[in-house]
Amino acid sequence: MAATFTVGTVPGALPLLGHVAAIGRSPLEFMAALPVHGDLVRIRLGPWPAYVVCDPLLTHEVLVNDRVYDKGGPTYDKLRQVGGNGLVTCAHRFHRRQRRLVQPAFHRDRLPGYARAMSHQVDVTTGPWRDGHVIDVVATMNAFSTGVATRTLFAADVDETVLTEIQQATTDMFDGVARRLLLPFAWLDRLPTPGNRRFERARRRLERHTRQLITDYRKAGVDHGDLMSMLLAARDDESGGLTDAEIHDQVLTFFSAGSETVSPALAWAWHLLGQHPEVRAELHAEVDSVLGGRVAEFADVPHLKVTARIITETLRLYPPVWLLTRRTAVDTDLAGQRLPAGTVVVFSPYVLHHHPALHPDPERFDPDRWRNGAGCPAAERAFTPFGAGARKCIGDEYARTEAALALASMAARWRLEPLPQARVRAAPRLALAPRSLRMRLHRR
Repeated sequence: MAATFTVGTVPGALPLLGHVAAIGRSPLEFMAALPVHGDLVRIRLGPWPAYVVCDPLLTHEVLVNDRVYDKGGPTYDKLRQVGGNGLVTCAHRFHRRQRRLVQPAFHRDRLPGYARAMSHQVDVTTGPWRDGHVIDVVATMNAFSTGVATRTLFAADVDETVLTEIQQATTDMFDGVARRLLLPFAWLDRLPTPGNRRFERARRRLERHTRQLITDYRKAGVDHGDLMSMLLAARDDESGGLTDAEIHDQVLTFFSAGSETVSPALAWAWHLLGQHPEVRAELHAEVDSVLGGRVAEFADVPHLKVTARIITETLRLYPPVWLLTRRTAVDTDLAGQRLPAGTVVVFSPYVLHHHPALHPDPERFDPDRWRNGAGCPAAERAFTPFGAGARKCIGDEYARTEAALALASMAARWRLEPLPQARVRAAPRLALAPRSLRMRLHRR
């Protein structure tokens, strides 16, 4: 029997702005309330209509049918200002070739090498920690993941000043894109505002440094076992290798994705563990048994089962990539609704991950939801922090490995305690991160 779906409309759209103001005020609350209006819900982004999918079957249809629901819409139009035509942002007609060329860089055989850089970065990050000190968890986890992204991309001896500039420029660009996401008109991006000027300066710095690194790597002709070396070596019979322009876009894509997704997940994990000492005790028991106080290595990952469940449940509650868009490439039907070519379709892992029909008591932090397949099949299908189908994140295993090594290694030596009366709120920009999170360190 074919599934039947409901289509609804969200009231309260304002002239010209549509629902942008409501989304800007309380984005997570706005998105979480959409399923009451239907399985496919009409909203307005500025003066333009968009359809939000709130049902896991409809979301699956959108994600796997990327010929019809192509990368596009407000989110990707803005992200292309950072990642150009890279693997994450490119249209369907470019994706298969890019995926084929880039895939070897994320083959499982490469993970042990990347994991060594991840483990090393744990020591770099925690080296300055002192018992009783208070740290900015968001900034610290961002520094960790940015360091990992840098070292797995560029293992060659690159000037530290250049790497620092790349990191800062990437942060400035993402801040700029986050500000632009809720602007209803593209021409506002071109106004000579301080934010737009800062964005353009960062974009030019990134392009200059990345192109110089490509030139230096090509000239040296050495395989450093890093992502840049793999991109330069990528070949296929149909098109040869990646051009310098394509490598440039892939580098920005990987650097941005690597530094902007794992760090908020780790920050949320520390917050949740601070709120749930019984789960933290389980984590400490596991890392004491598996690691005995040392930094985790790649071979330890299969044995860190509690760690993995904590990460999975954190990604359910706070998926870093919480809202994305597609644009229909042709006229199509979705949930019985006719969507002309060019229609914006919105999907949100946050909406599905908090859907009460899929996850009992959805706001509760419960890593045991994921113990031995305890979740229902529909809930597991709806778990989409890395997307699904042909456009599923190519670095999902890389990201999970990084998060597991970091969380386990840090927990093996440290306990992070929340500060009294501290209020932690989400800041849903490009990545869903805590607005502010300060915690006190206690050496174990």
